[in-house]
Amino acid sequence: MPFASLGLTSPLARVAADQGFVHPTPIQTAAIPAILQGRDVLGLAQTGSGKTAAFVLPLLQQVLGARRSTPRRLLVLILVPTRELADQVGGVTRELADGLGAPVKIVTAFGGVSINPQMMALRGGADIVVATPGRLLDLVQHNALNLGEVAALVLDEADRLLDLGFAAELAEILALLPPQRQSLFFSATFADEVQALASTLLHEPVRIEVPAEPANRPDITQRAIEVDAPKRAQLLKHLIETSDWGSTSRVLVFAATKYATELVAHKLHRAGIHAAAFHGDLSQGARRAVLNAFKASELQVVVATDVAARGIDIAQLPVVVNFDLPRAPDDYIHRIGRTGRAGASGLAISFITPEAEAHFRLIEKRQGLRVPRERLAGFEPSAPAVADGSVADGPKGLDPNGGIKGKRKSKKDKLREAACR
Repeated sequence: MPFASLGLTSPLARVAADQGFVHPTPIQTAAIPAILQGRDVLGLAQTGSGKTAAFVLPLLQQVLGARRSTPRRLLVLILVPTRELADQVGGVTRELADGLGAPVKIVTAFGGVSINPQMMALRGGADIVVATPGRLLDLVQHNALNLGEVAALVLDEADRLLDLGFAAELAEILALLPPQRQSLFFSATFADEVQALASTLLHEPVRIEVPAEPANRPDITQRAIEVDAPKRAQLLKHLIETSDWGSTSRVLVFAATKYATELVAHKLHRAGIHAAAFHGDLSQGARRAVLNAFKASELQVVVATDVAARGIDIAQLPVVVNFDLPRAPDDYIHRIGRTGRAGASGLAISFITPEAEAHFRLIEKRQGLRVPRERLAGFEPSAPAVADGSVADGPKGLDPNGGIKGKRKSKKDKLREAACR
């Protein structure tokens, strides 16, 4: 089915094809006509399914058909959770608009860099703004941006916007928007909080769910390797050095903390493997340098936190490794969705410490599958896991809880205990 049959103009369909969007994906097939009709949309599809083009293409068409004004009125606001995703979405939007030769002004805004160039870019207004919530509010407070005439709001990665603590910022932004507008939610998962927000903000939305059926499910092989926590770095080095994919492929590794990303990357670098850490404490310039080096295959391994890795879109990324398991089972889907994109096959490897076994079972349950456990010679765990995920006299090491909640009491637990005294 060609894009033109979905209601896109011939020039826009041609530019989409030039950018690699030849045949619409299921989420694009369902969302584009609904958006062109002005409907609110609640869209659920896996990472790498084409969600970005599903809203960018029809919104570009709407902007091109709108009445022009001077200064420009902000017509489309796209909110994303991270700087990298802002860069990615802004880049796709800009490439499509440039391909049309259209006079569409697109501004990308995020924190971690000086606000002054972004304020300068907004002089004379903008047609489309792609922003993180915090920086958007900064620009509003500096009177660089007026949200009063926004015609369409997009929440991309809506679940992550809420997970990362942007609920208060979102409420403040929504209060500044006109009540009569088109609202679009796109996400890889629908957490309860997202559904609650959607029910209050969306008006009779078109609900689109693209299940991971065999026809459109990413071709991702999942492996689960049992290992003691202190041996994970050695195991990662071993896999990179001995696997068929290790010597030539780029590998994205997920760790639970900023400290862990630095430590793992340092250990790999000492072993002669070109690796770098990628986390929120790095400057925006440093993050871009790492990402560009990774895309150019100058870096073989990037060790990242969940927050920093959102929006990383690397073509032909064959391997993802969960050095630490994610705290939330839904984040597992986001992580492994970095590989196996655009019809390519991918490999997702998870290191399962005895302490993390129970949590990985929960992840399996959420996915509706069972990943066979493996043990590699020289890396067998010394303590077996028990039903609750604890171990008897297990070894201690870097983040032995594998990035999940362990035996340490949480702040909530301590408050409950104090209340009972």
